[in-house]
Amino acid sequence: MDIFPDFEGLSGIAELREIAGALLMFVLVVAVLMVIVSAICWAVGSAGGNYQMAAKGRVGVLVALGAAILAGGGVAWINWLVSVGEQL
Repeated sequence: MDIFPDFEGLSGIAELREIAGALLMFVLVVAVLMVIVSAICWAVGSAGGNYQMAAKGRVGVLVALGAAILAGGGVAWINWLVSVGEQL
C-alpha cells in the first residue's frame, strides 16, 4: 500500500508552492543581510572598544545564522517527512 499526499486535490496548490518558495527566498536574503550588517557592527564595536556594540553584533550574527539554518533545514525536514510517509 503506497500512501502519498494528493497535492492535486486542492485548487491553488501551485500558487501555494510559489508563495512558500518566495517566502523562503525572502527569509534567506534577509538572513544574509543581517549577517553582513551584524558582522560589521561586531567588527566596528570590537575595534573601537565599544563592547556593547560588539556583543549585540555577535548576537545578531548568531540569530541570523540560526534563522538561515532553520529556514533551509525546514525544507529538508519536510522532504524527509514526506519520504517517511511514503514508506508507511
